[in-house]
Amino acid sequence: MAAAEERGGDRTGVRVAVFGTGDANVSSGLPVLDHLLALLARHASFDLALEVAAGASVDEVAGAGRALGSGLAGPLRMPEARGLASVTVPADEALANVTLEASDRPRVFSNVDLSAAHVGGLAGDFVSRFLHELAEGAGITLHVRLIEGEETQHVLEAIFKALGVALAQAARPQPKEH
Repeated sequence: MAAAEERGGDRTGVRVAVFGTGDANVSSGLPVLDHLLALLARHASFDLALEVAAGASVDEVAGAGRALGSGLAGPLRMPEARGLASVTVPADEALANVTLEASDRPRVFSNVDLSAAHVGGLAGDFVSRFLHELAEGAGITLHVRLIEGEETQHVLEAIFKALGVALAQAARPQPKEH
C-alpha cells in the first residue's frame, strides 16, 4: 500500500505515501512541529500532507500525532511489511535511537525528558505527547533513547530523524527468501 489517509472530523487530515520522495506539506499550527515532521518525512522518504485545525497547542500536537499514526497503521501492517525497525541517528552532538514494532500494543518507552524545555514558544514536553498519540494511532510499541545530546533543538531533530528512518524501515517490504 503506497498511501493511507485519515480524517478525524474536521480537526485533522493526513495523507502519507510511504514510498514517496520525502516531500512534506505540514500545517499543524506550530512551526517547530512542522519543521520536525518535515524532517521525519524527508528521512523516511514519505510524502506527507498533514493539516491540523487550529486550537490549543497541546491539542494540535495530539492531533498531529494521532493523525500521522492512523495514517501509518495500515502500511505498517501490510503482509509484506517488516513491521519493526531499530535505528540510531545523529543531529550534531545529539544521538538518538528509535526502535519500534507494529504490535497493536501501543506504548512508549523513553529516557527523554524535555519537560523543562521551551522550544518554539512551547513549554513542556510536547514531544512526549506527540509520541504517545502517534503510538496510539499507529498501534506501535515505540522505544526512544537519547544516547547523547544537550542542545534541545538537536535532540528533537535526532529523535524525529530516527523516527522517520525507523517508520520507513518498518513499512518497507521484508527481503524475499530465495
